[in-house]
Amino acid sequence: MDRLYCVYIMTNKRNGVIYTGVTNDLKKRIYQHREKVAEGFTKKYNIVKLVYYEVFEDPFTAIEREKQIKAGSRQKKIDLINGMNAEWRDLYDEL
Repeated sequence: MDRLYCVYIMTNKRNGVIYTGVTNDLKKRIYQHREKVAEGFTKKYNIVKLVYYEVFEDPFTAIEREKQIKAGSRQKKIDLINGMNAEWRDLYDEL
């Protein structure tokens, strides 16, 4: 089975902080963020809600897309989220 790579956006409960990341195991990575497994930005700002993701077959494409999203404005990130998940529901349980 081919490995898939995901670019994802998470936020806190109040949708005030936005975090963008890339992984080859989305469910596991989101679980790690939610459970505060590692020190860092997501633990400090209580990033717990998956609100957006894209799936890629190629890791280089996924990494380039992550860089593109991170380089964009906050409004561009909000527009991406609204386009996929206008209610900003936590998508974790749907994975």
